[in-house]
Amino acid sequence: MVQKTISRQNFNDWMVPVYAPANFILVRGAGSRVWDQEEKEYIDFAGGIAVNALGHAHPVAVNALTEQAQKLWHLGNGYTNEPVLKLANQLIQHTFADKVFFCNSGAEANEAALKLARKVGLARGGSAKNKIVAFKNAFHGRTLFTVTAGGQPKYSQDFAPLPPAIEHIAYNDIEAARIAIDDQTCAVIVEPIQGEGGVINADPAFLQILRQRCDETGAVLIFDEVQTGVGRTGALYAYMNTAVTPDILTTAKALGGGFPIGAMLTTDAYSQHYVVGDHGTTYGGNPLASAVAGAVFEHIRQPEVLEGVKRRAQIFIDGINQLNAQYGVFKQIRGQGLLIGIELNAEYAGRAKEIIQLAGDEGLMALIAGPNVVRFTPSLIIPEQDIAEGLNRLGRALDRFTHP
Repeated sequence: MVQKTISRQNFNDWMVPVYAPANFILVRGAGSRVWDQEEKEYIDFAGGIAVNALGHAHPVAVNALTEQAQKLWHLGNGYTNEPVLKLANQLIQHTFADKVFFCNSGAEANEAALKLARKVGLARGGSAKNKIVAFKNAFHGRTLFTVTAGGQPKYSQDFAPLPPAIEHIAYNDIEAARIAIDDQTCAVIVEPIQGEGGVINADPAFLQILRQRCDETGAVLIFDEVQTGVGRTGALYAYMNTAVTPDILTTAKALGGGFPIGAMLTTDAYSQHYVVGDHGTTYGGNPLASAVAGAVFEHIRQPEVLEGVKRRAQIFIDGINQLNAQYGVFKQIRGQGLLIGIELNAEYAGRAKEIIQLAGDEGLMALIAGPNVVRFTPSLIIPEQDIAEGLNRLGRALDRFTHP
């Protein structure tokens, strides 16, 4: 029997229950607007969790995809291809990196980075130099290694025994970092802005002490830029807004503009510790993903796009402040560029999900970053009229939220 009608109930019937998606099903999108099965329109402030950097069905991505789809999709890594080499060169030309490893997701990029750091530690200090310093409330992916490196026990505690020698300290705690990063440390992994953990900016002095202690102890400094990378903060990568350059950087999400791809970037000094057979992936660096990512990256790196991110961020901030003057729901706005976290006042603590559910009713898609933070990660080129309309819809949701 052919299933003729797909409904939200089918999710409950057929899917492993690790998600709790909205009650509507989206079927098409254009720019920063999407439509569901009932043709209801939504403004998209979620951006596929910072993935849809050019919105939905942008010609740059669509053209690259359809052109490459007529040529070559997949080969496996017994062969290389032109799109992946071009993309590698783009990333090298516009970052600190000398070498790139491609994979399919941010979790895989972080897995590659952590494995490399462990091998570097072995070479530099023997089997005792294996400790990884990470941070509370961090998020680095859902593999067993990366979910352990992430500092949120709710995601890892049910899957013990967990990989050992990972120590979590408080984010932005300079003295704790100074002590924790020692001669047994092989790596420090940090988000320059904690995304899932509440959109928390790293203090410049905190990042500087991480760099200093890694240099002093021979540890590898890894920046997880899966969410902050590819223009999200108004710089191509968030490390460019700081005085600190990492040894390894991981990137994914916006890199493919919606097509799955991830990458680990590093220098010659570190890349040489990996040799043939040490690591790999079946799909990583396939020509289809690489062609799309190359086109998306080239578009986003243009100065007018990056400047546009900063301009749009200010429009968001001004609009949110105007709404807050009316409704008094929010405590502060955090983040950088179009990674925006809005913390709730103590009076409304723990109720961020209620707000985004009401926003969905009003035709606005948004995210949370923990129970107390509403998060926006829209297209980097979202039209200003869509920002205004989305904030109008948020206002209607806040009116319902404060006047139930």
